[in-house]
Amino acid sequence: AAAFPTAAAVRDFVVACMNHLYTSRPTAVNLGEACTRLKGTVESAAAVPGATAEHVKEAVIADAEAYQREDLASCLAIGENGAKALCDAVASRNGGMCPTQIRVMTICNTGALATAGHGTALGVVRTLHASGKLAKCVALETRPWLQGARLTAFELAHEGMPRTLIADSAAAFLMARGEVDACVVGADRIAQNGDTANKIGTYALAIAAKRHGVPFFVAAPTTTVDLNIASGKEIEIEERGSEELTHVRGTMVAASNVPTWNPVFDVTPSDLIEGIITDRGVGWNNGGGGDMKSLLS
Repeated sequence: AAAFPTAAAVRDFVVACMNHLYTSRPTAVNLGEACTRLKGTVESAAAVPGATAEHVKEAVIADAEAYQREDLASCLAIGENGAKALCDAVASRNGGMCPTQIRVMTICNTGALATAGHGTALGVVRTLHASGKLAKCVALETRPWLQGARLTAFELAHEGMPRTLIADSAAAFLMARGEVDACVVGADRIAQNGDTANKIGTYALAIAAKRHGVPFFVAAPTTTVDLNIASGKEIEIEERGSEELTHVRGTMVAASNVPTWNPVFDVTPSDLIEGIITDRGVGWNNGGGGDMKSLLS
């Protein structure tokens, strides 16, 4: 607080930071929700008669720490709800019997490194492992930034969970070999009808899962649901520069003068999703789609 002479100075700094932070991930609805919440906190604290810079700073820190605790509790609930949902879905395809352990595939990173702890989709995997029900987690490398190879594989190895890393393009073939029991992925934004935006490659994974009869789940906190949009067609998809595709660690690996298209996310239609796992429960696909409004109510 010493760097800020007044409560208003702290307020202006935090608001500017939150506005800038939100521009980094416009597809992610819960990031916007968190930024809006902290802006509300700092504005309310600064509006208190006689508020000092120290008072406003402490209010912001307290709310940020509360948000962290809430997110961890949400992830733990998602883990419990998801572990049961995956086992139930696998059992329904196996004559009502769930194998002692199941093989789960995921993409990108949705673990403790991406959340306040435990994780969303990877939190489901973590809960399965803790209960002795995880045979193996298959992590897709997740091009072009390799979050699966660099982050998810690290978390799996760090905690001693059974694991295999594969190329994104190998996912369908592994399913065809009968070596995947279920898929669970995260989400950056979920529309009212259950259409889901997530890391690029998720849509292709969902199509492969549908073709091979593998239950495909989305795991995300309720803060990821955007009831202001009816379907995935309204979700803004962030695009990034060409160097993520043409270069590796600063070295050009692609042919020169090749145009690129680099969307960061894609949208998976709700009819490909078996269920959406949240901290409040599971929104199951009933009749080809989802109804997030009913789940949240």
